Amino acid sequence: MQDIRFSYSNAVSAEQMQVIQPLVEKAQSVLASGTGKGNDFLGWRTLPADIRTQLDDIQSTADRLRRQCDIIVCIGIGGSYLGAKAVIDALQSSFSALENQRPQIVYAGQNIGEDYLYELQNLLRNRSFGIICISKSGTTTEPALAFRLLKTQLEEQDGKQKACERIVCITDAKKGALRTLATQEGYKTFVIEDNIGGRFSVLSPVGLLPIACAGFDIKALIDGAEKMMDVCGENTPFDQNPAMLYAAARNILYREEGKKVEMLVNFHPKLHYVSEWWKQLYGESEGKEGKGIFPASVDFTTDLHSMGQYIQEGERHLFETVISVLAPNHTVIFPHDEMNLDGLNFLAGKRVDEVNKMAELGTMLAHVDGGVPNLKIEMPCLNEYYLGELIYFFERACGISGYVLDVNPFNQPGVEAYKKNMFALLGKPGYEKETAAIKARLA
Repeated sequence: MQDIRFSYSNAVSAEQMQVIQPLVEKAQSVLASGTGKGNDFLGWRTLPADIRTQLDDIQSTADRLRRQCDIIVCIGIGGSYLGAKAVIDALQSSFSALENQRPQIVYAGQNIGEDYLYELQNLLRNRSFGIICISKSGTTTEPALAFRLLKTQLEEQDGKQKACERIVCITDAKKGALRTLATQEGYKTFVIEDNIGGRFSVLSPVGLLPIACAGFDIKALIDGAEKMMDVCGENTPFDQNPAMLYAAARNILYREEGKKVEMLVNFHPKLHYVSEWWKQLYGESEGKEGKGIFPASVDFTTDLHSMGQYIQEGERHLFETVISVLAPNHTVIFPHDEMNLDGLNFLAGKRVDEVNKMAELGTMLAHVDGGVPNLKIEMPCLNEYYLGELIYFFERACGISGYVLDVNPFNQPGVEAYKKNMFALLGKPGYEKETAAIKARLA
């Protein structure tokens, strides 16, 4: 079976790769040995192998929720929902909501939008729904707020006993508000291990349970991830290791070419939330100490008619990483038309994907000519196995790249700044000093 492939020939030279190779090899060694910064958050490295003992339990829990529920609400923020949504959106029909597929997976706790929550509660009224609540602590504002609202609604609609059967919590093994509540109420639980951070958790129950609830093959997902764990591991030499090559190429462009922005590009609309997950993975891992490539994304060809102008002729501070899906899962043939008013009869008899692939190649050529280096990731097709490969590839490369950058890729101290201000502004007990300081600042 062919694996995903990475190429860099349109972006950096072989000589540049040779120069950076020792630094990348050292970063890979530090990651593998667990001797670097943030080494208490390295559980994701072997997760595809370690999680297999839990897959049957995750699947049986998902099967039960699928039988009981028309709608399953996945409550979480950041890595607690983005990975699951990325995989589900990539695999399900683009029009699943209109095709009455059951159950529908919807999301809460990823924002504090009052209208969003009102509309969600209205959707769930008098419907059979379940909740997957994902939070290590149980006190993160966005998911805790959503969980209280929806737990209350579920209990009012169906009673505490049925609510207990339809609530699953994914949380800390021993401590935290959500663990305490789950133990008191008797909810089914799965554990977020202490050594796995949120943005690296998609291959844990955090991502696997919602993905299984959506009806997708989590064993195939893990199979792909475990294969890439081997391909990207410390026993694979630099010139054959896609994660090391990707980390090397993007750091060359950042350090030597002044490319401060990386745009993840896809020509497949189902990959939109893969890009959203990737943006958190790299932005939260590398953006610290005044360093880091800014992660952005575009969906082509859609964004060629908006962002395309800037990419082609704007400031030359960016590069692109293109995810190319080699074979679509379906076939659509473009028809002949006698009148040919649109002038497209030259495409008659061609697959739509052939048109898309020529748009992809033409865009890459144009952008390279315009001074935008292009890296490329090729996926044989879009399925669970190759998404598992892609997820682990990006995770491994992120750890290596962060160490090349000489930051801790596994913490996120800057995320706490807005929370402190928000709590002070809301008058949370214990924040009186911060509240006074903000009031003086705003006066």
